[in-house]
Amino acid sequence: MEKLNTIFAHLWMVRTFLKHADEIQDDEELLDVPRTIFDYIRATEPAYQRKDTKEFLHRARGKLSKLKKATEVFAREHRRVSDHTNFQMAAQSLAGCVEAIQEILAKVGEA
Repeated sequence: MEKLNTIFAHLWMVRTFLKHADEIQDDEELLDVPRTIFDYIRATEPAYQRKDTKEFLHRARGKLSKLKKATEVFAREHRRVSDHTNFQMAAQSLAGCVEAIQEILAKVGEA
């Protein structure tokens, strides 16, 4: 749970950057990315606060497909609004976080 929560902190920083990026404010498809990150992290938060590992992992697994889809959309589409290094790094960071989440969830199995 702690390793995943640290990864979620990285996701939160990507979310914050995207939420405030002027370049995507008129693009509903890209605005859905920070919303999805928010929903993913907040879905796990109550279980994390209760230290309920089983529920935390269940929620992390349950919302992962939506996070993966948002990650793919952002990687594919961010260049429409900006190919600035900030957006490139946000795409790389988002993809790296999703990959790390998947690895951890695969290792822990159903707790």
